[in-house]
Amino acid sequence: MASFAASKKDEAFRQYALTASPMRLLLSICTPLALYQALQSVFKIIDSLMAAHISANAASAIAAIAQITAMISAIGTGLASGGSIKVSEAYGRGDYEMVRRRVATIYTVSVIASAVVAAVLVPFAEGFLRLLNTPEELITEGAGYFRVEIVSLIVSFLGNVYIAIEKSRGHTRRIMFLNLAVIAIKLGLSAYFVYVLNADSVMIAVATLISQSAVILFAAVTMPRDEGAFRFSVRNVSFKRKVILPVLDVSYPLAAEKVFFNYGKVQVNSMSGVYGGHTVGALGISNNIGGLTTSAQNGMADGATALISQNRGAGKYSRTVKLFNCLMLVNIIIGVVGLGIIWLILPWMADVFASSRETFDSEFRDMIIQIHRYEMLGYIALGMNSAANALLLGYGHTKIAFIINVVRVFVYRIPILWFLQHFTDMRYEAVGVTMFVSNLLIGITSVIIVIPILRKIRKLPDTPDPEPSEALAGEDG
Repeated sequence: MASFAASKKDEAFRQYALTASPMRLLLSICTPLALYQALQSVFKIIDSLMAAHISANAASAIAAIAQITAMISAIGTGLASGGSIKVSEAYGRGDYEMVRRRVATIYTVSVIASAVVAAVLVPFAEGFLRLLNTPEELITEGAGYFRVEIVSLIVSFLGNVYIAIEKSRGHTRRIMFLNLAVIAIKLGLSAYFVYVLNADSVMIAVATLISQSAVILFAAVTMPRDEGAFRFSVRNVSFKRKVILPVLDVSYPLAAEKVFFNYGKVQVNSMSGVYGGHTVGALGISNNIGGLTTSAQNGMADGATALISQNRGAGKYSRTVKLFNCLMLVNIIIGVVGLGIIWLILPWMADVFASSRETFDSEFRDMIIQIHRYEMLGYIALGMNSAANALLLGYGHTKIAFIINVVRVFVYRIPILWFLQHFTDMRYEAVGVTMFVSNLLIGITSVIIVIPILRKIRKLPDTPDPEPSEALAGEDG
């Protein structure tokens, strides 16, 4: 079909993705991604634990800054996710020339985007934190940490793109093992800095930077040596409309969605500050604890997005519905199991977070428990939401996904917290109630939205389409 061929391994995976039993395919390809995402949550929790060992203020500063850095990193993750969708689509269609050109071009665009972010944010770190209404005591504690985190984000832009491309071709075990190596480096360095050198929170960020650089080093060694359509070469970079515009069209709603969603979380942190800076830290820790379950659900959904896009590209529409149904079932099971486990170990985890070098902060412990006991009730609903998102993204409906996540924060979260603060006598537990209500409502909303889309998909004939990317795309294609 094209002047570029796939390697035998890539062609074999393509056939597997288009013909294997949907549940077997989902579990074999997505389970390593679920473990990868869960390990990322472990990564964040250990950061929080080490910060809490320094002091509750350090833990609160890192928790607040984590939402801000997530907002900035949305630019890179949006590009990586959008690129993965369009590469997967071309891969499923067997258009290997387009695969190669898009791979090379996405890497190039990510380099440009990361350079722009560095130029804008590194010189104005403290001013940017104040602009986002970060409590002043947390700026004092965390400004240096934030500067190093910005540099880490630049590195992670490229790492996210590499991981997204590898996900498109089914290399999920490689992603998992690479992440294990990153975590090992991160843990070793952070533990040395905090427990041996008694360093401050800045060195935790330095450990993150060094560990994230390992991904880039691995990518730089392996990409030029790759075989077939996924091999990177500067000669394949192309800014022609048919190469780059479909990627940008899918990517910018994803990036905007993540920016707005995390900006909303930053505003929730700011509103939570009325209960004291430690409430912001407790909320951040609660989010990280929840991430042990929800990140596994998101990992399953990330892998399923690529599989749905590949099957859509090949015109196998009925398989995309089966993949969605399998994903919904698996994510609900993960939510139930996660809820049971975290309910049992939450008091122990809170004890660990409340213990610093000097003292045990019982009030901080109680905040963590009270907030998360409400937040954890939304695990199942969030699994449903991530499954719905996988179907939407797999079919290129990134604008709908954007609207859903904006509603999640700016309709279902911020107004509810404002109401509880002004019309009830709740204290910091209002933050936990807000998280539960918003997560429950967004799970229900996302399922309602995908029902008519599923009905339309079921009406499509399973016949190869020369341009299947146009099917069901509408304004979101």
